[in-house]
Amino acid sequence: MDSTKSQPLSQFTTGHIVRLERIELQGTLKRRLLDLGFIPGAIVKVLQKSPLGDPVAYQVSSTTIALRKEESSLIFCKSIGDEQHG
Repeated sequence: MDSTKSQPLSQFTTGHIVRLERIELQGTLKRRLLDLGFIPGAIVKVLQKSPLGDPVAYQVSSTTIALRKEESSLIFCKSIGDEQHG
């Protein structure tokens, strides 16, 4: 039984490692993210925030991508750990 709920990717902080559950984006951006490996079940690592806090850099497989909060708030994930404890 898994008691953790899906949360928007934008809610996770630097160092968190999450499993992607679903993407609620549409159109070209969704297609591009799917092409880069943002698919259900993928492991995503929160790398770092920009100096002003938006965008945030994420890593999925060997790809690093910066997403704005309005984009990452439509990508839902479950936490599976963080760097400090991994």
